[in-house]
Order: sequence, then structure tokens, then C-alpha cells
Amino acid sequence: MADMENFKEYVLRTTALNKTYGNFKALAGLSMNVPKGAIYGFVGKNGAGKTTLIRLICGLQEPTSGEYTIYGKKNTEKDVAKSRRRMGAVVETPSIYLDMTAEDNLKQQYRVLGLPSFDGLHDILKLVGLENTGKKKVRHFSLGMRQRLGIAIALTGSPDFLVLDEPANGLDPQGIIEIRELILKLNREQQITILISSHILDELSKLATHYGFIDNGRLVKEMSAKELEDACRKCVRMEVNDTKALALVLDKMGVSYKIISGTEADVYAKLKVSDLALTLNKANCEVLSMQEHDETLESYYISLIGGGSHA
Repeated sequence: MADMENFKEYVLRTTALNKTYGNFKALAGLSMNVPKGAIYGFVGKNGAGKTTLIRLICGLQEPTSGEYTIYGKKNTEKDVAKSRRRMGAVVETPSIYLDMTAEDNLKQQYRVLGLPSFDGLHDILKLVGLENTGKKKVRHFSLGMRQRLGIAIALTGSPDFLVLDEPANGLDPQGIIEIRELILKLNREQQITILISSHILDELSKLATHYGFIDNGRLVKEMSAKELEDACRKCVRMEVNDTKALALVLDKMGVSYKIISGTEADVYAKLKVSDLALTLNKANCEVLSMQEHDETLESYYISLIGGGSHA
């Protein structure tokens, strides 16, 4: 029987992608899979290779070796350009004209794409919350408004795959919320698959359905949000006078735990505190303190790539 994986539709797949600049390996055998309909969080510190990958899939550069497919078309096939037309991208700073209005910026992009009319232009402005900017020039826009205009430009031509490179970078809290809500709206209401590269992990965790963790040009791990949630599962940090006695009780209860020291353990279960305290009391195990504790995406990521700066 065919592998179930073959039945899953992917918008983007890369296989052993390498990109070398002189002696520097920006990508080192990167293989990743972006499922259709996903918000894929592409996580890595600056210099890990995120922007290089985005430049390759947008056709701005060629890989040194390896291959990728967009909507099933290999990068070496002629009609990959057709698949690429289904992509919109905001790479690094969006290319916008500061002396034009939001509407004129979009019209310019319509012309670049050779679209026959400006149909849908006002719908895009409305979608990104810029429909009331009128004659205001982009140079007077806030950074968040400019970022949303960049996304609007990427949405011309009705792509169903959107690639965003660090979309929340430099934004104030309000700007971050607006971008987050826009990304969720595009994904849920317009069914657009989205690849977001970011190092702001807390922000990604509010959005992503899938994750790919990149370090030194390699994909260290790829997982769904559910798998990540299980890996960062909530636990209760217990301090007791005897973890051996605690372990015996928890084993009997069939609860999973991790002993930290002679007096501390992490217990991965929703516990009825009074029942547990009674049972432990009978086993001469005294509970000194209990505290809810969960591993953050940040700490999971750091443990995954072995510490160091994650900026």
C-alpha cells in the first residue's frame, strides 16, 4: 500500500537544498514540507538560513544543489513559473513607493503583474485594513501600516501561498496584534497557506499550525503545533522530602513524571491535589510545595538547537 504521506498535499517541499556563497554554507541539506492550508512557522536565529531559503523559492537565486517543488512542480521544470505565480512574498523590507498612496502602490503592482484591470484592488485594501488611508502618502504611514501594505502588494494576483519574512520585526505591540490578526484572517477566511520566518517565538506560537526549526542551514526538527504542545507540556513542579516515595506513588497512579533531584520532580498530569497529598502522606512523603510550570516554545527551541543566542 502507498505511504499515507503521499496523500497529503504539500504547497512546498524542499529536498537536500544546499546554497553556498564562497566558503560559506547558507543552506546545508535542508529538507522541509509545508502542508496546504498551514501557517508554517520557520524558526531560526538570524543567519540560520531562513532568508536564503525564501530567496531560493521565490526564484531570486538558484540552489547550489538539491531541489524543491512548489505545488508539485520542480524548480528545474519550465512551468515552475506558473506555480510561482500562485505565491506572494514579502521578503526583508517590502518594496513600496513612499511618495505614493496605498492605492497607487497597489495599482503599480497590478501593472507589474500585467493584470488586465484593477478588479479586487479595494477588496485587498479593505482586507489589510488600509481602505481609509485616502490620499495619505506611504511615508506618513506607521511601520505597521507599511508592513500591511507590503502584504497587500503580495496579495495582488490572488496568490494562495504567502511567504512572509519576519513580518512582526520592529513593530510595536499594537502593530504586532494587527499583523497577527491579518495573518489568521488570510489563512482562515481566504484559505491561504502561509510560511512565516521569525525569531519572535512567543508571537509564532499564537499563529503556527506547523513548525520547522532551522540552525546553521539545516532543518533540525519539523513538527505540528500539536506535537510541539505535547513536547512543551504543562507540568506541576513538586517539592517533597523524598522523591523515591513520590515515584512509587506516581507509578501506582500511572502518572508520567521526571525526577529533577532528591526533593524535586515534574509531574505531567492534572492532579487532584488533596487526593495526592493524602496518598503521599500515607507513604510518609511530605509535600513542601507545588507549582504549575510549562516549558515555553522559547526554552524548547533553545534545548533543541543547544542554547546560544536566539535573536
